[in-house]
Amino acid sequence: MDRLVTRLYCSFVDVQSELSRFLKSRRARLRPEEVGLTSYGRQRRVPGLRREELAQLAGVSVTHYTRLEQGQSQNVSAEVLDAIAGALRLTADERAHLHRLARPDAPGSLSDESAGVRPGLLGLMDSMVLTAALLIGRRTELLAWNALFHQVFGEMGPVPSQRTASHYLFLNENARRWGAYWERNARANVAYLRTGLARYPHDERLKGHIAAMRMRSPEFEALWQAHEVEEWSGSGESLVWDHPVEGPIEFDYQRVLLPDDPEVRGLLLWSARPGTPSHDRVRRLAALATPGFPLA
Repeated sequence: MDRLVTRLYCSFVDVQSELSRFLKSRRARLRPEEVGLTSYGRQRRVPGLRREELAQLAGVSVTHYTRLEQGQSQNVSAEVLDAIAGALRLTADERAHLHRLARPDAPGSLSDESAGVRPGLLGLMDSMVLTAALLIGRRTELLAWNALFHQVFGEMGPVPSQRTASHYLFLNENARRWGAYWERNARANVAYLRTGLARYPHDERLKGHIAAMRMRSPEFEALWQAHEVEEWSGSGESLVWDHPVEGPIEFDYQRVLLPDDPEVRGLLLWSARPGTPSHDRVRRLAALATPGFPLA
């Protein structure tokens, strides 16, 4: 079934079509008045800028830009890509995404087989009795987690092949306990997968995962059509989780990058600030997760 889904996905999505759709989506969100152009009040047949207008802003020929938007990126220079990125007002993540789409990696640059999780990482996670820890793969696989994580967030899914952040966010009702933060997490998940597709264009497992999610979740598909991109950074933020027993718990959330493990994207950490009601709730959950852990 997974191979069938991958073949269906590949039949209508490849790197060229991704490049074309991405450029069109970013051109459509700009208005002439936003970039200093005069529209003269004429009715526009398409939203956003015309190809001619975008080419003018970027300082490239219309023919050159049109070929790029059609997915023909052979021999395009980094300077031209940067000029187009500037004209489209791309973010840093979007600019990097454009470069990857226009210059896809050679086939076979990365193994499709998941590497084993290093024992040292598992030991580190187990030692974090007051911090919920999750190890996530580059295809959003949930590779490993510690006892407190399970106690706080519950079951991640009974089927190993469906234990991914994508499946959890879009197909597990428990994820809605994130409340207002669910949408932010969902958008980030889809945006990260799109950057991954550009970084590993020949990863059949990644393509299959995206295809399955697009078929199973209308919400995932709607976000996919937005063509948003976002790198997986290490910046932290505060999130609130509505625990079914303890109630709302405010967490400081951190993402730790692991560049030495190519199949592992990073380590996710949730901790509550000492001296807060949230910290007391986490201590009670830690006592349940770790026998002998003191409540006080």
